[in-house]
Amino acid sequence: MPYICETIDPAKTAMIVVDMQNDFVANGAALQSGQAAAMAPRLAETLQTCRDKGIRIVFTAHVHRRDGSDMGLYDDLYPPIADRAALVDGTDGAEIFPVLAPQPGEHVIKKHRYSGFFATDLDLLLREWGIDTVVISGTTTENCCHATARDAMFRNYKVVFLSDATGSFDYPDVGQGALSAEEVHRATLTILAFSTAHVMTTDEFLSRMD
Repeated sequence: MPYICETIDPAKTAMIVVDMQNDFVANGAALQSGQAAAMAPRLAETLQTCRDKGIRIVFTAHVHRRDGSDMGLYDDLYPPIADRAALVDGTDGAEIFPVLAPQPGEHVIKKHRYSGFFATDLDLLLREWGIDTVVISGTTTENCCHATARDAMFRNYKVVFLSDATGSFDYPDVGQGALSAEEVHRATLTILAFSTAHVMTTDEFLSRMD
């Protein structure tokens, strides 16, 4: 069975807020996740409690240069990225959603792939802070949150994954059948709970702080 985080030491724990950017959360955004938008107020309250308890908070932002020099295969996968309609570094859409805005001293890690650890200095920051447990929140459950959780586990961090502070979007049929956001979210949580993380609600997380 996967490990269980019975207690959480704030001094050794960091909250990673994955890609809660305007282009993913704001009404009418090209890449909006309805689930992420719905849970943003709950996440904002959780972040404030983390600050009060001394838990470090670090944000990631998925961005690309307008010239496409860091694009990789995303031009082939997502039309709004290919058209430079979303996730362009330096634009308002790439900024963190206002209700979740980082506070002074909280860092935003710019990344160019799903994982917050890939080609970034996130691991360096966490090691410098003496972190051994990371808490994953944000969007999307199955892509950037999942990839960041997996890469954290590969680096020997214990991973808490917040079931009600992560979210996805509806998947169209591209040859394997369509899936609702709820189905994508639930399937990902089931996989993570078995193989990667202690999946829990925000209330459970807050109750386990030592």
